[in-house]
Amino acid sequence: MKKIIALMLALVMAFAMMSIATAEEDKPYIGILAPATTHGWVGGVAYYAQQAADSLDINYEFLTSSDAEEMSSQIETLITLGVDAIVVWPQFTGVETAAEKALEQGILISNFDMIIAVNEQYADGMYLLTGDNYGMGYEGGRYIAEKLEGKGKVVALCKPAAGNVNDDRMAGFKDYIAENAPDIELIAEVASDFTREAGLKDMTDALTAYSEIDAVFSLDDETSIGALQAILEAGRTDVKAITGGGGCQEYFNMMLDEKYANIWVASATYSPNMIIACIENAVAVINGEAVEHTVVIPTTIVDRDNAPEFLDANTPY
Repeated sequence: MKKIIALMLALVMAFAMMSIATAEEDKPYIGILAPATTHGWVGGVAYYAQQAADSLDINYEFLTSSDAEEMSSQIETLITLGVDAIVVWPQFTGVETAAEKALEQGILISNFDMIIAVNEQYADGMYLLTGDNYGMGYEGGRYIAEKLEGKGKVVALCKPAAGNVNDDRMAGFKDYIAENAPDIELIAEVASDFTREAGLKDMTDALTAYSEIDAVFSLDDETSIGALQAILEAGRTDVKAITGGGGCQEYFNMMLDEKYANIWVASATYSPNMIIACIENAVAVINGEAVEHTVVIPTTIVDRDNAPEFLDANTPY
């Protein structure tokens, strides 16, 4: 009798384990690919991506990569693992071929931030969620034009290696200036990076090269943090405004610092928490829900007038 009871219990446990395994298999299986953390915004995105993955009813793999070659290899690994979708945000070009291999296998791609330019034949499997890069540049141009009252010399701290992110922000800025403030002169486009170290170095060089700079069109908050340090250390008082982009809490607090009272410090929002919606959209598509193929989150200009509304002590960025 004891043997029969033990056998029945074993069978019940086996069926329970099978049910659990089946339930696990029924969950959406998502691959999440992030660049290795090179600066605060990327770290913020990784933080929110992990939060989203843990809160959703999914199975997932979370991988980080240092370059396009490593990210491409990880996409191929995820293809082999049989994921349903890949959420990927590259900070570099060069993953297009690997992405197309995934799409050929029927794996949808939820592309975040920097556009992966795959062949049009794969468009049905591609979903994009991004901030409004063009709008960031356009509103940055409007802000600088207003603070300079339509006339002055501007240096841009850009990042050509960022692909469409750089191109769209620069295009938006130039379009606004051309259409609305033709007396503002863009005297230099300085190739920089989205780090405060690059901002410090490249702004120092620009200040040495140009005796008059009325404003700085910077594409990134951390670049701007370094640029502001360079301006203060050089003792320059000609710079009246500087933009940024992202949503860095340290930068928001600098807007309210008396040290920068003579400079209008601003940022165009491009919050790292947008990745949450990108992952949620991938899960929704797998579950058969209709999702727009392209979702653009609008930008907001933050400066000393409204910065307190955006302060959040809990965010990692």
